[in-house]
Amino acid sequence: MEFVIISGMSGAGKSKAASFMEDMDYFCVDNLPAPLIPKFAELGMAGSGEYDRVALVTDVRGGTNFDGLFHALDALEAMRCPCHILFMDAADETIIKRYKETRRAHPLAEETESLEGAIALERQMLAPLRGRADKMIDTTNLSTAKLKGILRQMFGRAGTAEGRMEVRVTSFGFKHGVPMEADLIFDVRFLPNPYYVAELRPLTGLDAGVRDYVFQNGQAGEFLNRLWDLVGWLLPRYEEEGKTSLVVSIGCTGGHHRSVAIAHALGERIKERGWPVAESHRDLGRA
Repeated sequence: MEFVIISGMSGAGKSKAASFMEDMDYFCVDNLPAPLIPKFAELGMAGSGEYDRVALVTDVRGGTNFDGLFHALDALEAMRCPCHILFMDAADETIIKRYKETRRAHPLAEETESLEGAIALERQMLAPLRGRADKMIDTTNLSTAKLKGILRQMFGRAGTAEGRMEVRVTSFGFKHGVPMEADLIFDVRFLPNPYYVAELRPLTGLDAGVRDYVFQNGQAGEFLNRLWDLVGWLLPRYEEEGKTSLVVSIGCTGGHHRSVAIAHALGERIKERGWPVAESHRDLGRA
């Protein structure tokens, strides 16, 4: 079972972080009373897996004394339930700007004479919890997409689209239209066409004979290398921006031979580099 305590400054993105954690199959609870945390852990550890990943949001709304939370964390450790404390922060100027944009009141607004004073008081109150945090995210200059990417790297399950961006490699025929879901499209109609070889026409790019024909003169191999140079450079950068799925589409005339062979080869190369890959060939069943 995994526990993540999300805390930090109001306006630093705790709610957004919780929503992203929910997308990663965490069961998220906002402001659960600290004495109930060990009980919740017991429920999860004894259950069928429904609560094996839990993210709890706690902040100044729960009061100024975090001793109860620290006792709960000690109890989780005694239960051998892994727990992380994620502290969300941002520069004061950024927090002020966000509150002015949303026109929401700060939770401590009634205890101070200004927003600046409320932020300073909140920092003082959260200092003990910040000191115990093992993970920190400063959202001052982070886009929503980048925050999502960082959380996925921190808490996503390795080897899945959740832990890493999934790459979908598809083939298609231009005569049937360009796939609407494609993020990147590459045209391989310049390669030798097996359609005009009688014994290869009924086969597809998944058959060895067609692949050998497509790659026989060296152009396909050089194209694949150059394509990988580009795609391999792009993948981590898309992931850093928070994309969870990237669709790379390879097209030829009918979607039976050249595009299928190149898409399959590209998918294998991406998979070898450790990315989760889904391969599909849209037009294999079309005339």
